[in-house]
Amino acid sequence: MKNNLNPSPIKDVIGKLTIEDLDLKGKRVFVRVDFNVPLDENLNITDDRRIRSSLPTINYAIDEGAKVILASHLGRPKGKVNPRDSLAPVAKRLRRLLNKEVIFSPDCVGHQVKNIIDKMQPGDVIVLENLRFHEGEEANDEGFAKGLAELADYYINDAFGTAHRNHASIVGIPKFIPSAAGFLLKKEIEYLKGVVNNPVRPFVAILGGAKVSGKIGVLENLEANVDKVLIGGGMAYTFIKAMGYEVGDSLVEKNMLETAQRIRKKLKARGVKFYLPVDCVIAHALEPGSETKIVPTLEIPPGWKALDIGPATARLFSEALQNAKTILWNGPMGVFEVDAFSRGTFAVARSVADAYALTIVGGGDTDLAVHQAGVSDSISFISTGGGATLQLLEGKELPGIAALTDKKS
Repeated sequence: MKNNLNPSPIKDVIGKLTIEDLDLKGKRVFVRVDFNVPLDENLNITDDRRIRSSLPTINYAIDEGAKVILASHLGRPKGKVNPRDSLAPVAKRLRRLLNKEVIFSPDCVGHQVKNIIDKMQPGDVIVLENLRFHEGEEANDEGFAKGLAELADYYINDAFGTAHRNHASIVGIPKFIPSAAGFLLKKEIEYLKGVVNNPVRPFVAILGGAKVSGKIGVLENLEANVDKVLIGGGMAYTFIKAMGYEVGDSLVEKNMLETAQRIRKKLKARGVKFYLPVDCVIAHALEPGSETKIVPTLEIPPGWKALDIGPATARLFSEALQNAKTILWNGPMGVFEVDAFSRGTFAVARSVADAYALTIVGGGDTDLAVHQAGVSDSISFISTGGGATLQLLEGKELPGIAALTDKKS
């Protein structure tokens, strides 16, 4: 049973048309989704969460009597047809999830696709073949974007994970037809902008991952509203090194030492409580079976590297979350893919899940970590984006959102 607060996110932060603003009945509706799902060697989908995340938008369009045209990329075919990157397995899985027939198109533009769509009835669903089989997609070619736009009356962006890309299906199509946000995109913006602009306090940010450079923008954008910052992962050792301590062979961004020290001092001057690991799990090499030790952070021997936070740090971080009302977590605490270095990340995942707070988890590795820890059902919101999530948390405008039709127009 969930025990975390789940207040409504901040409303009306998008300023763009949403799918509910459009009369979809009988219309051809092009929905850009993110169906970039992992496949095994037999082309079976191993994780369909990205497909499931767009079901509310797809089902709404079906119920409203639209002809639903779904388009996505999969993999990195670089403008060439590669059967391993075909969306055919996605169409097959979608049939099962929707419990209805789903048409699969062998291409995403051209007369053949138009002819198939012309024969569709209201409520029908079609999945177009991989957009990135065409060079025009990643090149944001205007002719390719126009060809996609000609398939539909309306465009819906429900692919938050690619909203930071200047691709034809993200920023090109909206130039030609009315464009709106789907439910997933809208929810992402409401939660992520809401937590940045107007969090319920105390607000705690947990940041991890390998590099400080990837999170500096987030720290600078959050500094006015955050009450505590907990730093883990490889990035912590750049901060520790910047304070004048030795960290053995742990990951350090030497070109970020001055920046890390400046940010830490600036946050502390604002009264933000700043936490770094007090102990860590170390090894000579990042390999299964390597000898490991738990040592205080300031006692990492030469030749050893820190690859996870230790148990004392996990307890410290858990206690720091006790009074939180909003928690934002982006980035693992260690190399959690290796069992010996997974305990810190999973301990933080459990602490976040147990907190009586609005809990928001950034996408990518952190998303995977909370699922592996078995606590995803106890998180208020899990972002589907990686780079897009970071850009929004940095306060940057995402091209895919900027391209949508303004609500006032």
